[in-house]
Amino acid sequence: MLNDRRSHGLWERTAPPAPATERLTGDLVADVAIVGAGYTGLCTALYLAERGLGAVVIEAAEIGFGAAGRSTGLVNAGLWVMPSALKETLGPLYGDRWLNLLRDSPRTVFEIIDKHNLPCELKRAGTIHCGADKKGVAEIAERARQWQALDAPVQILDANETRAKTGSSAFPAGLLDLRAGTIQPLAYVRGLAGAAIAAGATVFTASPVEHIAREGRLWRLGTQGGTVRAKWAVLSTDTYTSRIFPDLRGEQVVLPVFHVGTVPLSHSIRATILPEGHGAWDTRTVPTAFRTDDAGRLIVGSVGALRGAGTVIHRNWGRRRIRALFPQVGEVELEHEWYGRIGMTNDHLPRLHVPAENMIALTRFNGRGIAPGTVFGRELARHISGELRLDGMFLPVSPAQSAPFRAIREGYYELGAQIAHLPPVR
Repeated sequence: MLNDRRSHGLWERTAPPAPATERLTGDLVADVAIVGAGYTGLCTALYLAERGLGAVVIEAAEIGFGAAGRSTGLVNAGLWVMPSALKETLGPLYGDRWLNLLRDSPRTVFEIIDKHNLPCELKRAGTIHCGADKKGVAEIAERARQWQALDAPVQILDANETRAKTGSSAFPAGLLDLRAGTIQPLAYVRGLAGAAIAAGATVFTASPVEHIAREGRLWRLGTQGGTVRAKWAVLSTDTYTSRIFPDLRGEQVVLPVFHVGTVPLSHSIRATILPEGHGAWDTRTVPTAFRTDDAGRLIVGSVGALRGAGTVIHRNWGRRRIRALFPQVGEVELEHEWYGRIGMTNDHLPRLHVPAENMIALTRFNGRGIAPGTVFGRELARHISGELRLDGMFLPVSPAQSAPFRAIREGYYELGAQIAHLPPVR
C-alpha cells in the first residue's frame, strides 16, 4: 500500500480488491463518526448500520492499512494472558465479562464471514500453541488446564502428535485450540468494509482527520477536504493514532512485527507442513508464528522491523528459522516480506477510554486483534445504540496515561529483536 511493498506484502498481492471509496469532501452529518478502518472500526460501523444508524468511517490511508492488514491471520480465542489473569487484573466482575466475551470470539468472526460470504481463505482447523522447551510445555499445560475448566475445546498434543500436525520435530508438545482458525487478514478487513457499506455505512479513505472538536451537541471531525458532524465519535486507530489525540499514541508502547513468505511450495512438501491447515506459534520469549496460505506458501513471523540493519537480519533469520523448523523445505526462497506495529501494555490488556461525552476509544490490542477487535466493535455498537450501558461494558473506563520510558522501551524492542535474530556464534 502507498507504493510500499513492505507494508502488506503477500496479503496485498492475494487479497480481493477493496470496495471503491473516495476522499471525504464537503460537510456531512451522521449518527456516528468512526476514525480508523480496521477490525474494530469497521465492525462497529457494520453493527451500527444493521441497527439503522448512520455510520461514517474516516480512514487516513487505506482500508486495513494498520495492523489489521499486516497480521499473521491467526483467529484466536482469548488474549495472550492466562484466563486466570483476567480476574486477577480486572477483578471478578470484569474478569468474568472478558471470559464470556472472548471465550468463543472466533465464532463471531466465522459467522460474519459466512453471513456476508467474505472470500478470505478461512480455515477452521484450529491453532496450535507450541511449547518450545520445558518451561513452554509447563505454560501450555497450565493454559490448557484453565481453558478446560471453562469447558473450552482445547487439548494437549504430545511430541508425536505435535510433529504430525505441524510437520516439525522442534516442539515437545503443543496446545490445540479447536475454537480458532486462520484467515487472510487484509481480505477479511476489506470484506468487512464491503459488508458495512452494503449495510448502509459510508467509508472514506485517504482522509486523515486533522482536528476534532465539540460543536454544540455534535462532534465535528475535519479533514483537508471536508467534515463530518456526528453525535458520537469513535476513535479506533490504535498505534496509528494521529495527532488529533496524542495521548492515545503516548500510552502505546509499540512493538514492531514482521513476516516473510516463501514461494508456493511443491505439493509433496506442502503436504508435510501444517497439513490440516492449522496456524501456529511458539512459547519462545521472542516468538515465532507460522502458517500457510491457500497457494501453499509458508509464512513465518516474529518481532522486528524491516528497516535499516533489521531488514537483512530478520530476512536471514526467517530463512534459518524455516530450515530449523522444516528442513524438508530445502533451499528457502522468499517471495514476500512485510512489517507493521502493535501496541502493548504491561498487563497485555486493552484499554477503554471515554475522553468526553459521546466519545469512546479502544486501544492496545497487544497482538490479538482479529477476534477481540471484531467482538469489541459489536459491543461498541451495542453501547452506542443504547443496548448496553457503559458500566456494563467488557472493560472499565480508564484515563489515557503516558507509558513510562516509552521511547526507550520501543528502541530496546527493535534493537533487541535484531540481536535475538542474529545468527548464533559458533
